[in-house]
Amino acid sequence: MIAREVRFVLRWLFGVIAVFYLGTFGYATARRMIYQKTAEEAFNAETATNETATTDPAQIPAGFLGKITVPRLDLSAVINEGVGDDTLSIAVGHVPGTALPGGRGNIALAAHRDTLFRGLKDIQPNDEIDLDTVWGAYKYRVKSFKVVEPTDVEPLRRTDSDVLTLITCYPFDYFGHAPLRFVVEAHEVSALRK
Repeated sequence: MIAREVRFVLRWLFGVIAVFYLGTFGYATARRMIYQKTAEEAFNAETATNETATTDPAQIPAGFLGKITVPRLDLSAVINEGVGDDTLSIAVGHVPGTALPGGRGNIALAAHRDTLFRGLKDIQPNDEIDLDTVWGAYKYRVKSFKVVEPTDVEPLRRTDSDVLTLITCYPFDYFGHAPLRFVVEAHEVSALRK
């Protein structure tokens, strides 16, 4: 009799936990999708009508910096400044201290491996990456990718050449906080500056 009651309580408890988890996941997914859609629409409207571009991130409409697209992977996402949890829950984040999107040097962008950068698991050398900003449109070609320790800051180094560095957690199929980082390095091949 007690065993039956314990099983009932455990089933009820697991059911409540499952509903809570699915609700939280659903909310986070909906919030990210809505933000991506509205931010991209606002960005497209602003860049279509804005004749002069600003170099001050505080002056950029709605606080976002642009949009990244990897056409072969069908990956497209809005870029915001910063890499805090609030930013990475809804957008790709620009790593502070690296060049701004559209700027000279090493531009580092980060996103979660199980959301916006999920497609990076299939990245290949020579894949093209488009970066659209208020400063112009830029095309990069993937040169290499590697797995590093989270403490390895070499991918964030300053460079004289125009480099785009994408960072996400690794392995891609890991459950929980992944122990490593997957880093993609791409070099600029063309730019249409405003």
